[in-house]
Amino acid sequence: MTASERLRLDKWLWAARIFKTRAIAKEAITGGKVQADGQRAKPAKEVTVGTMLRIRRGDDEILLEVLMLSEQRRGATEAAELYRETQASLQARTEAQARRKAARQAIRLPASRPDRRDRRTLERIKRGTSE
Repeated sequence: MTASERLRLDKWLWAARIFKTRAIAKEAITGGKVQADGQRAKPAKEVTVGTMLRIRRGDDEILLEVLMLSEQRRGATEAAELYRETQASLQARTEAQARRKAARQAIRLPASRPDRRDRRTLERIKRGTSE
């Protein structure tokens, strides 16, 4: 871990293993999916210890506090020490995950793939013809 006081946002997100590459981190930042201290950020925004980051990834929104800075990408256990997720964020993510899991269980999937006859019947229904 470095002792520097400031670091580019895209570089920190990459080092903290929030995103796999700096290019993906930069794309997320320019796409408005990352906010620093409640404001939309740019990739070159300087992050300091104590900065609050709001990151949208898919359906989830993560709220992180920067604890340490690092210019190097290290192992996942060391990267997890760079930030702390707020309790509210963690609770909201687990509740959303439970809702998605319940919604998946409510969908009834067929026991097997449709055979030739079933596919042809489905195609006739989609076309709106009854032969």
